[in-house]
Amino acid sequence: MLFRGIDLSGFGGFTYITTNRPDGMLYVGFTDDIYRRIAEHKTRHYPNAFSAQYNLDKLVYFELFETAAEAYAREQQLKAGNRTRKIKLIEGMNPQWLDLYDEIVE
Repeated sequence: MLFRGIDLSGFGGFTYITTNRPDGMLYVGFTDDIYRRIAEHKTRHYPNAFSAQYNLDKLVYFELFETAAEAYAREQQLKAGNRTRKIKLIEGMNPQWLDLYDEIVE
């Protein structure tokens, strides 16, 4: 898996933020396979989940970690933070709020 020339397969965990539209509702999660997990959001693999109910399927931000445990800890930190901080993270990496999933090459 590649993203902007970075081999994502060497990382054990990812923390990510999805949305339904620019400056819309935000969802923070973590996974050990970003490509698979965002595909699950897009196909509403878990139809009763919060992210499915609000169409939160656009990957607008993510961070890479060596382990899933580190990604989980970061997820908890981001969830405890406020919306303004999350928006600053998104706009620092992705100012146009593009769906970054489209840039991941499996």
